[in-house]
Amino acid sequence: MDAIDEKIIAELTRNARISHAELASRVLLSRNAVRQRVERLERQGHIAGYTVVRPTRDAGDDLVSALVLVYRQDRMRGGDVLAALTRIPEVTICEVLSGDFDIMVRLEATSLGRIRDIWEEIAQMPGVRDMVTALALSRVANRPRGGRRSAG
Repeated sequence: MDAIDEKIIAELTRNARISHAELASRVLLSRNAVRQRVERLERQGHIAGYTVVRPTRDAGDDLVSALVLVYRQDRMRGGDVLAALTRIPEVTICEVLSGDFDIMVRLEATSLGRIRDIWEEIAQMPGVRDMVTALALSRVANRPRGGRRSAG
């Protein structure tokens, strides 16, 4: 992979449904050249469907994580907020909670600046009343999701 491939993957990470024409204008190539590169990246396994697959690093050391509690104006009619949250590629978990809290969102991004941009995007969503945010300082455990062990 060269620098242009990296730019293509970065753009697709931000918006996996970007058109080849728009992607071409952002990476300064022709639409046909972008299409060929995307197809090659798919064949090589860097892109699978609409998901960009990057080589894993040491337990996500390069990622910045944040936990955001989102409070909607109306829990019963706040489906637009949930739909908008699920369209953000850096949202790794989005769960509706019971009790005093409303929605828990886990973000994983490549920079603190990107976390801030997403935070601002969420804060400006119609239907969002308030937010509480915590940044992860270190990762103590990161267990793979798999079969659950039975108590025995």
